[in-house]
Amino acid sequence: MTFPKGFLWGGATAANQVEGAWQEGGKGESIPDHMVAGSRTSHRVMTPTIDVDKYYPNHDGIDFYHRYKEDIAMFAEMGFKVFRMSIAWSRIFPKGDEMTPNEEGLRFYDEVFDECAKHGIEPLVTISHFELPYHLAEEYDGFLDRRTIDFYVRYATTLFTRYKDKVNYWLTFNEINFGTLPLGGTMLLGILNDSANEEKRYQALHNMFVASAKAVEAGHKINPDFKIGCMLAYITMYPATAKPEDVLACRELNQKLNWFCGDVQVKGKYPYFMEEYFKKKNIQIERSAEDLATIKRGVVDYYTFSYYMSSCTSAAEYSDGETVGGNLFGGLKNPYLETSEWGWQIDPVGLRYTLNELYDRYEVPLMIVENGLGAVDVIDETNQIHDEYRIDYIRRHIIEMDKAIEDGVDLIGYTPWGCIDLVSGGTGEMSKRYGFIYVDKDDKGNGTFDRLKKDSFEWYKQVIASNGQTCLETE
Repeated sequence: MTFPKGFLWGGATAANQVEGAWQEGGKGESIPDHMVAGSRTSHRVMTPTIDVDKYYPNHDGIDFYHRYKEDIAMFAEMGFKVFRMSIAWSRIFPKGDEMTPNEEGLRFYDEVFDECAKHGIEPLVTISHFELPYHLAEEYDGFLDRRTIDFYVRYATTLFTRYKDKVNYWLTFNEINFGTLPLGGTMLLGILNDSANEEKRYQALHNMFVASAKAVEAGHKINPDFKIGCMLAYITMYPATAKPEDVLACRELNQKLNWFCGDVQVKGKYPYFMEEYFKKKNIQIERSAEDLATIKRGVVDYYTFSYYMSSCTSAAEYSDGETVGGNLFGGLKNPYLETSEWGWQIDPVGLRYTLNELYDRYEVPLMIVENGLGAVDVIDETNQIHDEYRIDYIRRHIIEMDKAIEDGVDLIGYTPWGCIDLVSGGTGEMSKRYGFIYVDKDDKGNGTFDRLKKDSFEWYKQVIASNGQTCLETE
């Protein structure tokens, strides 16, 4: 048996993609509340005001706000040891810059955590999962304004104090390296004006690093037993060929997209290659000695990441080869890999490679907090969903996790993304389903919102009960 005793099996969601109730309980507007639905071929678009003639899928989510007891009970039936969820910032501080939190919002999460405790499930809480209050974006341009650091720390400290006896595992920001890409300028950093500007993004990202470090310090003072981690979207890349230029291009992109944010949050310092990048691009960032000292002190306890796919990269223009999609960032097609319905390449072995790369670099406990297969699920004439494709995807990744543990990697948990169907963060679709539990809602928001177990529900239940052995026995 390779998976250690106490391994944290579970599943993952985000408040803005499941809760709904966007105007209930004193909640304010968030950036996702302003995102209209896209499609398989188009990203979502943000509107400055809410247009009653447009569809905003996050407004209803999957109604977790009213159905959380039912959903947590189903997670418990699968045997979850941990449930990764996030807190909606604007449910606690509706505008983000208030001095006093919204008590009704705090009580809601008290009830969610109590329900988890009743079923023996450990919450893993993301403090900010692409859920910046819209007022902070509109009034301050998000984290581009240093005042937002203090707003975030006040918010995080409020959570740490309120839930110090109910939550042990925390993550400061979701997929923080998204800020290195233009798309992350608004969704993550909250920059509404000229979010494609690199200097603005890196300044806002620096402020976010400081906010994260201050939160880590504050959390450890409130409860020294807290485990506070970072979360990145790990973009696994291979050189398109053995051509040295391709190898070098792959290395440089890997440094910028993957190592940069991890180095700051785990090692507590800016890596040399980003200092050189800033010089070459003439990017000027305001970073005080106090900021850098704060980042050094406020390093995280563990490293978590999302892993869905891999791609190839080349020194040549991408027009020289077929491109594929991906989580935040695509790349060139790898001829040795198959792709999902959404064009994401399926690479279980790449997960073992990635785990070894991460542990070799950081030597802190690792957790995979997002992994899964987005697919169209069909309910048959007997009201069942036979999602053997999802079972196969997850089984193959668990096998590679086992091999990484045998390699010596300290892997402590696994929470597949969208353990229950939810609104797609990138496109707003419901038809791109990840869950073990089906939710009756379509891409236009129609449906009963009723829950239905898929075949993968019972399969994952057996995986957890056997501590992963059912996957290894079928290898």
